[in-house]
Amino acid sequence: MTAQTDEVARFAWYHTLELPGGIVTPGMFDTRPAAEKIGMPASLKGKRCLDVGTSDGFWAFEMERRGADEVVAIDLTDNTLADLTVGGAPFFKSEPSRQSQTFALAHRLLGSSVQWRGLSAYDVTPRALGRFDFVFVGSLLMHLQDPVRALSAVHSVVGGQLLSFEAVSPFLTLTHPRMPSARFLGLDRSDWWIPNVAAHRRWVEAAGFRITDPGGIAFIKRRGLKGRISLRHPLQSGLLVTLGIPQSWVLAVPR
Repeated sequence: MTAQTDEVARFAWYHTLELPGGIVTPGMFDTRPAAEKIGMPASLKGKRCLDVGTSDGFWAFEMERRGADEVVAIDLTDNTLADLTVGGAPFFKSEPSRQSQTFALAHRLLGSSVQWRGLSAYDVTPRALGRFDFVFVGSLLMHLQDPVRALSAVHSVVGGQLLSFEAVSPFLTLTHPRMPSARFLGLDRSDWWIPNVAAHRRWVEAAGFRITDPGGIAFIKRRGLKGRISLRHPLQSGLLVTLGIPQSWVLAVPR
């Protein structure tokens, strides 16, 4: 094992990242196949880009790989800042967030020029970050108490396009294809909402955007999901294991 392999093995990883030396992080989610199936432009040359809720940085590094002139990635610096509370009390003790450490390690090993900033989606402003030609928000809204407020903050820095890519409920999408609906979890350790496709689109519109491409569905494989099959919904759970977690993507511009 190399020193770099040992460093990678110290952490739990959210994203599957391909790093130099043949190292592949054991990410909980493998977003690599989805990168070619959603509405991210093949070339971002000449663009200033923002990745909101970057975690380990897969999408930020992907935008850099696609030739963006500048990429800024934001996430939380401390675990107590996460939008996870019970009765107002945070779940976690104050300590550096996992993602601030995994991003820094991947950034160093890749020799990346992406700029990392410790910032909540709720606190995005032009004064803090400036404005961007392309903004990506992926797999984040489900983890927020108020997804529309977060998207409204993001709206203030979008000078070009927004790409929102969010986990959705296949059951609610099939049973309520036109009515915005969401499953509310609330007290789960990491999830607040699982919307249907209509609700995901309505969140984006309610935050002040006009959808220019309604997009579609791309699936993301989750490591270890097979052992989490629900006996109450065997068909839905089997679908998730076989195809992965369905995520809806849309492209939008400020109204």
